[in-house]
Amino acid sequence: MAQNSVQSIERAFEIIEALAVEPRGLTVSELSEKLSLHKTTVHRILQTLLQRGYVQKDRHTLRYKLGVKFVEISSMYLNNIELKTEAHPYLRELVKMFNVTVHLAILDEFDVVYIDKVEQVNSIRLYSSIGKRVPAYCTALGKVLLSKYQDHEIKKILKSIELKPYTQNTITDPEILLNEIILARQRGWAVDNQELQPSIRCIAAPVYDYRNEIIAAISISAPVNILPPEMDEENAKKVVDTAMAISSRLGYVKDRF
Repeated sequence: MAQNSVQSIERAFEIIEALAVEPRGLTVSELSEKLSLHKTTVHRILQTLLQRGYVQKDRHTLRYKLGVKFVEISSMYLNNIELKTEAHPYLRELVKMFNVTVHLAILDEFDVVYIDKVEQVNSIRLYSSIGKRVPAYCTALGKVLLSKYQDHEIKKILKSIELKPYTQNTITDPEILLNEIILARQRGWAVDNQELQPSIRCIAAPVYDYRNEIIAAISISAPVNILPPEMDEENAKKVVDTAMAISSRLGYVKDRF
């Protein structure tokens, strides 16, 4: 066993790897014999994996197989790789078009996570990086991503989180935020008017997949003088068009359902 490894985690992975090559599954006894582990240890680990959906048990044969959670995680991982690959050229086009910083992001619970970023070499450095998490409620990306939920779900989300003010423009009133998210859903784009960073404005639009579901969003970010409010409609159209082009590459067909 590797130095500094956690024994229970090592054993859990041994069980997972053993099940991965056994399409018919394995019983507790078979796993115990195969891995030279005590039956009690195997059973305890299997119960934890079972509760979290990583294994499933056939109640007739008592055999354990890998669960759907692995399919879920693999799909998310592969989707993000495909998403980044398909979106990146379009992000670069937006940078050329506006001379701004462009982000691609996904929603993870109540946070926005940046999964790609393209910026001009001489642009003002924004407080963002790939992998960084920021609150959804005070970003254009977050408003767009939250718009996929129904109104009562959004209300529940907003009640469950602390609406901390990051700037004097941060919206901390749940009703006003709900209206902002509803507006984002209606017009297909959202604005962050210096709500996360002073003097920085953003415009975001959703990216859809083949199921016509919002899976990500793209945004342009720049100082107020580059993205003034009076240009929002015109600038948003270009961001929406770009998001739709990315969505088409992912199999999105408008009005399919």
